[in-house]
Amino acid sequence: MSHFVQCQTQIRDLSALCRALQELGWADGEIEVHAAPVPLYGYQDDERPERAEVVIRRQFVGEASNDIGFARQPDGTYLAIISEYDQRSRGRFGPYDQAWIGRLTQAYAAHLLTAQYQRKGWQVHREQREDGTIRLLARR
Repeated sequence: MSHFVQCQTQIRDLSALCRALQELGWADGEIEVHAAPVPLYGYQDDERPERAEVVIRRQFVGEASNDIGFARQPDGTYLAIISEYDQRSRGRFGPYDQAWIGRLTQAYAAHLLTAQYQRKGWQVHREQREDGTIRLLARR
């Protein structure tokens, strides 16, 4: 049985989180969003004590994988809950390690900033660089 590890993030906006997960490869129907925390499941379909409001079920994570969850914390941030196995293994889009959390955070920030600028009437151009970084250009 794989142990789940919790990774603190600065992610607060649910919509931007979901768009970032989509950008990293998951389809809209593969990302579950719940009003209250639901259980995560291990690779043997065993219910685990960890719970989260945003869940990617194991069949969408990778072969022999566990669910990935994002649990809303009292301060409004989301805690990433990822198994040790999935942090080491080569999943569908993984390993789901610190580098993956970094890519998720970068995509999240780009979506969050884009939405904030667009609400203020700005036009935003997004550029994905060869090194993987994202550059945003905002114009009025």
